[in-house]
Amino acid sequence: MGSGQPGGEGDLWGEVPGIWAPLEISVQRFAATSLHPPGASAGFLVRAPTAPSLCVTCKAMWLCLVALVGLYFLLRWYRERQVVSHLQDKFVFITGCDSGFGNLLARQLDLRGLRVLAACLTEEGAQQLRGQTSDRLETVILDVTKTESISAAAQWVKERVGDRGLWGLVNNAGVSVPTAPNEWLTKHDFMKILDVNLLGLLEVTLSLLSLVRKARGRVVNVSSVMGRLSVLGGGYCISKYGVEAFSDSLRRELSYFGVKVAVIEPGYFSTNISSPEKISRATQEAWDQASPEVKEIYGEKFLASVKKSIEKLESLCCNNLYLVTDCMEHALTARHPRTRYSPGWDAKLFYLPMSYMPTVLVDAIISWSSLKPLKAL
Repeated sequence: MGSGQPGGEGDLWGEVPGIWAPLEISVQRFAATSLHPPGASAGFLVRAPTAPSLCVTCKAMWLCLVALVGLYFLLRWYRERQVVSHLQDKFVFITGCDSGFGNLLARQLDLRGLRVLAACLTEEGAQQLRGQTSDRLETVILDVTKTESISAAAQWVKERVGDRGLWGLVNNAGVSVPTAPNEWLTKHDFMKILDVNLLGLLEVTLSLLSLVRKARGRVVNVSSVMGRLSVLGGGYCISKYGVEAFSDSLRRELSYFGVKVAVIEPGYFSTNISSPEKISRATQEAWDQASPEVKEIYGEKFLASVKKSIEKLESLCCNNLYLVTDCMEHALTARHPRTRYSPGWDAKLFYLPMSYMPTVLVDAIISWSSLKPLKAL
């Protein structure tokens, strides 16, 4: 018959001696319980799922997943379409209304019926804006780099809103120059941008926060995709990273009082901030003040290449500023505003995805696409 050992040539167990009997009984019990469930007939056998049944199961799982995703976006769409009531009684204070996003938003909200309080840097900008809007809109001169100007504007706002409080504060004022390799710049160059984009925003917000809290209103801070991905030297990216951090902490603190904080992170849009002439002029000034050692390292050809790339900037910028101001308006008027808005296809498809990539990969991509100094290794 067999060899008397497990795995013999004849029967599976051969002539099982007494020492193998318990093991044989255990195997038989396992087969009986696994292949013949309790209550099943002797001829019942549990079989592994076949390929067609697995395929059907996978399809059902994918359909459920698609249905859940679709339901999520449907509910999100429904929530975001709900609008705050009595908008005509609400005051919104906007900085940087001489041109660009602030100017367009002021006109847009005025058409919507809100009580717009527009802050302009120059009287000329204020006068031009008043000529394009209704009598509801009021203007004030504001320099966000000067404490006395901010205090006067805050008092002016308080006199107009009274006990109703300030529904919306839009920190839009900003500058982008000088922008150049960091070695070309001085501390004063960095402070020029930080004073407006970050420190001015902080002081304006703190001066008006009690009025916003009284109305359980909104704070809308204009940042940039450069607040998510730093690709430029100078103070601009630093300032926008600061705006992101301040907005996050402020949102969490004010949530206890019913105040919502939103951040706008636009891509490249055609405004005064992205003017090729201004950026090119500021780049040349930064080069002129750089040390002889720095000039030798980078070379004149590098400067020429930078200027050529700046000239192409205008063609890369989107002209539809409504993509940004519509986000601002939604943040102010929707019952359920988003925490962050990223208008512009470059923001959605390039900068934001890159901000989630591993640092080593982002560095490689930026290094590959950037201009190289003359004496680069």
